[in-house]
Parts: sequence; C-alpha cells; structure tokens
Amino acid sequence: MDGRGNDAPAIGIDLGTTYSCVAVWKHDRIEIIPNDQGNRTTPSYVAFADEERLIGDGAKNQVAMNTANTIFDAKRLIGRRFSDSKVQEDMKLWPFKVIEGPANTTKIVITYKGQEKEFSSEEISSMILGKMKETAEAYLGKIVKDAVITVPAYFNDSQRQATKDAGTISGLNVIRMINEPTAAAIAYGLDNKSDIVGKINVLVFDLGGGTFDVSILTIGEGGTFEVKAVSGDTHLGGGDFDNRMVDHCVLEFKRRWNKDLTGNQRALGRLRFACEKAKRILSCTTQTSVELDCLHEGIDFSLKFTRAKFEDLNMISFNKCIETLETCLSDATMKKSCVDQVILVGGSTRIPKVQRMLQEFFGGRELCKSVNPDEAVAYGAAVMAAKVSGSCDKSVQDVLLFDVTPLSLGVEVKGELLDVVIPRNTPIPTSNDETYHTVADNQSSFTIKVYQGERSKSVDNHLLGKFRITGLPLAPRGGSSVMVCFEIDTNGILTVTAAIISTGKMEKLVISNENGRLSKEEIEKMVTDANKYILEDQEFKKKADAYNALEDCLYTVKNKIEEYNIQKSVHPETLEKMEKAIAETTKWLQDNQAAPLAELHLMKVHLEFVCNLLL
Repeated sequence: MDGRGNDAPAIGIDLGTTYSCVAVWKHDRIEIIPNDQGNRTTPSYVAFADEERLIGDGAKNQVAMNTANTIFDAKRLIGRRFSDSKVQEDMKLWPFKVIEGPANTTKIVITYKGQEKEFSSEEISSMILGKMKETAEAYLGKIVKDAVITVPAYFNDSQRQATKDAGTISGLNVIRMINEPTAAAIAYGLDNKSDIVGKINVLVFDLGGGTFDVSILTIGEGGTFEVKAVSGDTHLGGGDFDNRMVDHCVLEFKRRWNKDLTGNQRALGRLRFACEKAKRILSCTTQTSVELDCLHEGIDFSLKFTRAKFEDLNMISFNKCIETLETCLSDATMKKSCVDQVILVGGSTRIPKVQRMLQEFFGGRELCKSVNPDEAVAYGAAVMAAKVSGSCDKSVQDVLLFDVTPLSLGVEVKGELLDVVIPRNTPIPTSNDETYHTVADNQSSFTIKVYQGERSKSVDNHLLGKFRITGLPLAPRGGSSVMVCFEIDTNGILTVTAAIISTGKMEKLVISNENGRLSKEEIEKMVTDANKYILEDQEFKKKADAYNALEDCLYTVKNKIEEYNIQKSVHPETLEKMEKAIAETTKWLQDNQAAPLAELHLMKVHLEFVCNLLL
C-alpha cells in the first residue's frame, strides 16, 4: 500500500445483517472486491478469541467453539433502544450477552484476553466496515477514505444516524447513504441501459439476512431513478427462518430425550450453523438433514428436513412479505399490472416458495434474476460513490436519483396525537413547516417531541428526540405561535428547527445521547479504541508470522539433517550441535507459546546461526 490515498476512489459498501460486500468503480466498470479468502461477500461476524480479534470468515468459522464471544446480527441492534420489543425477543436467541447501557442504549458484553468488555452496536458494525475498508485498500493499493454505505429503505432516522456513526468510527468519510433496494435498482438500470426505452416501472423485492424492503421505482432511459414508494420490515429475513428451524430442532430434541437445549449456548450455536446450511440446501433440493454429533450431554442429533416443512415453519413471514408488497403498491398508487420488472435482491429471495408466491401475485410473470442478489446493492452503492466523488465517466454522471422518506415524521400535539409534518414516501431532499399555537394562557415555553412512524397515537411511534423552546411572549391561549420546520437531507437524515414567530428566537433538535445517539466525545473515543484494536491485530499478525517463521526454520533444518545423515557429509560434532539446537528450540517453542515478538526473532537468528552450514 503506497499510503498516499488522495486519489483513491470512493467505495460502495453493502453493510448487511449476515453478509457484507464492497465494490468500486474502476476501469470504467464496477468491480466487486474479493476479501482475503477470495470470497466476494464477507460474513458480518466479529469474534474475540483468546489472543486475537477475528472479523468475517475467520470469525464465522469458529463460532461453534466460541459462541459467547462471537457477535453477529449487530445490524439488528443498531439505532435501537434496549427496551425495544424486537431487541428483547432477539436477546433470547443470541448466544452473546446484551445488557442495558446508559440512557436505554444496548451494549454487547464479551470476554477478551481475560477481561469483560462492552461494545455498542455501532462499534461492532464499525469493525465490519473497517474490514471492508481494509479489503478495498488491499485491492486498490491505496488508503480509502470516502464511502457510500447502504441502509434498509425502512431504517428510521436513529438507525441511519447510528450507521453513519459506525462509518465514522471505522475511519471512513460517509459521503452518502442510500437505500439498499434503490442501489439494486441502479445496478439493474446500468446493466440494462440499452434495453430501457422511455420509462419502466420496477419493483425491487429485497429479502436479506435480517431486513426486508420493497421499493417501486420508475427508471428513465437517461439514467434517472425515481422512487415512488417504499415499505418494509427492519426485522424480517433469513436469520428469522434459521431461528424457526432451530426452535423446531430444540422441540424435537426435547420430545425425543426430554432434555432442554436452551441453556447450552454452544449446542445452540452449532445447531444454528447447521440449520443455516440446511436452509441453503433446501433452496436447490427438496430434502436434507441436520446432523450433529454430541450435541448435548453426549447425545447425537439427526433430523430430516423437507422443503415443505421449512415452508410450513415460515409461512407467516412469507405472507407478511406479500402483505408489505401490497402496501407498497397502494402507497405508489400503482396496479400490479403496471410493474414492468420484479427484481430479486438478497440471499433469501433464492427460497423457491418466496419466488413462487411472488410469481403467483404477479399472475405467473417471470421474475428478473439478471442481477446478482448478493452483490447488486454494493454494485449500486459503488456507482453512487463514483458519482458523488466526481467521476468523469458519463454513464455514472448520468445517474440521477430521486429517493423518498420511508416513514412519516411529525410532532406530538394535545391528546398525545401525532401531527404529521412530512408524510411517508415524500421525495427527498425535502422540507416542510407547520405552525403550532399555545394551549394555555400565559404559556412561556413549548416542548416539541419529534416522532417517526405511522400510528395516530404519538407514543406508539419511534421517538427521535425532544427539545424545548422558551421565551414565548405571555398571551392568552392561542395568542403565541411557534413555527416548526422539518428538513430531510439526501441521506434521509432529519433536522428539526423551531422558531417563535413574534420574536424570531430559534432552537434546533440535536438527537442527543439521551435518545440513543452517540455524542461527539463518545465517537472520538470509539475511533481511538478502533485504532487501538487495529494496532493489536497488526501486532498479533506480526507475532504469528514470527512464530510460523521459526517453526518453518525448524522443519527446514530437520529435513536437511535427515538428508545429510544419509549422505554422511557433515562432521558428527556439527550434527550433534545442530540437533541439540533444534531440540532446545522445539522445547522453547512448546513452553513459550505467548513469547514476545523480539524473542521469537532472536530464537530464529540463533537457530540459523548454529545451523548456518546447512541453511
């Protein structure tokens, strides 16, 4: 890596619940960047082993042995409060520990190097983003700074802010955030640019590992992407399908042996891994089996799983997907006959039942499978990254994106009702204002509570924040007024300002730590911690390399001695000295597994010096 980085292109990152992907615009096309294992997607897993931190494939591969300290599904926690019912449900299924942090935030607790440590979901997500950054840097040979990160279309403001914070902690400058289905539509639009005549309506059905989105867009032949409506569920995906399979296996285990698996986290971790594998197999064959040796108390477990059984376990979720699809069409005021293409995105769209139900809904029409469901989102993000960072390529600069806000935004008014200021599916960027009057005589202040959601009762929605404006001129009820302005930027992030109409005094909503947002100081501390972990990882790698180099040297010398023993061309005293050095070094290695880097280097130099004649 040359370290200059100023001319490094901006990258596009699909930060997924179960897998993440990174892409870049290079050589006039999008390139999906493979990781250090050669895989084009990376598991969104972080593990804290005895001596090292693992991210991606390495973390997922050891999950069965280290369940309590392997973190996944961090995206399901990001921007959520500890008291959130979804968090409480998920906690029962995760093998790692989640506790309540300050101001109702969530904290993940693990043990690392003999110490208990707490991490926010933003920090864990930043580690995965850091891995994607590192993957891109190894490929490009330059330091990467700028990135476009995708989020589920149905993420609320808190979840978007938290994702942006995760990017900052990882050392990235998040130049834009775009919705995942919109990114996939951009991928489809560019790949099929020559076939698009006039305007076409596309429906993106995005069912991933943890989230589900439906978006309806109109794509113009000039490269315009206009989002008409979005709908979705930030807590529905392949992970839920795995969990239902796990629950079924746990019940079956109890029925057969009258033993409860739920307290054995290692057994549950192994079972979840096996169920995920079985789920994938069932997408291409009609039956498979889950088989695990010594699952619990020495009992071997084997269970045949048919595709029909899998579908039966998950029909409620599949039906929910179709209901969400109907809502999206209704919001877009579009008949299903007006949809020209149905694009499948996300690994869970490979499930045959999901595809069959979609086809039936659209009257037997063929579904579009021309985009890679695992890579399309990163592809679109990289296109947007090239555009926002100023690429001169015409096909990139022609892309014009008109997105919408996924959820209604408003303030609480008398009677705990939500007064909507910006309705859902309003094109963004946008702004709107409403005027509110005092509700009591001589009222001197106003408390403005900002909510996001679709329920008429304010408290049934998501509270984004609240702030107080004081100094209202004393007047009879209704005599003083405050204008509240909502403004949404291109990332879908909200700013709220309030002004007293008669005096012009103004206040602005800052989503404070009280409402789950990280403070500037907390982010700075997490950036420092992230750099510390990167240095620790680098030191561990250097030590591991030195250990391996010493071990390689030992094997090389041993093999040479065997050759020379046969040839009898080395003096017996010399051989004896070498054999003694080898024996001493071998024993030292066995007794000093945690030896510092300098000692490992010294032992290798000493061995090479003694055995110089052979080497």
